[in-house]
Amino acid sequence: MSIKKIIFTDKAPAPIGPYNQAVLVNDTTLYTSGQIALHPETMELVLDDIETETKQVMENMKAVLEAADMSFEQVVKTTIFIMDMNDFARINTVYGSYFDEKTAPARETVQVACLPKNVNVEISMIAVK
Repeated sequence: MSIKKIIFTDKAPAPIGPYNQAVLVNDTTLYTSGQIALHPETMELVLDDIETETKQVMENMKAVLEAADMSFEQVVKTTIFIMDMNDFARINTVYGSYFDEKTAPARETVQVACLPKNVNVEISMIAVK
């Protein structure tokens, strides 16, 4: 029988709708919702530039991982949704700074037509203890 535990932290933006920040299954596998660059305390978007936006996304994700007693080292898969593939190199530089290149997760990056709140980047992850 699968045991599902809802993960929530006030150090990341609260969900706006019928979803959770993350779900931990059987105390081993974490599935996160996508994070955008909302500052968790003010719920204001951080859109100064693509690097700052990506850093806020990754800091939000770090908070969700920590709430599940995990870290970026345990991430096995990420999905990056971006509005403009021309921003990929700059997003990738910030994203890559959170991982050890030798043990980085599998990943896909997809350009999309629109993201929530018209942000430029959204990232989701799967992590395993």
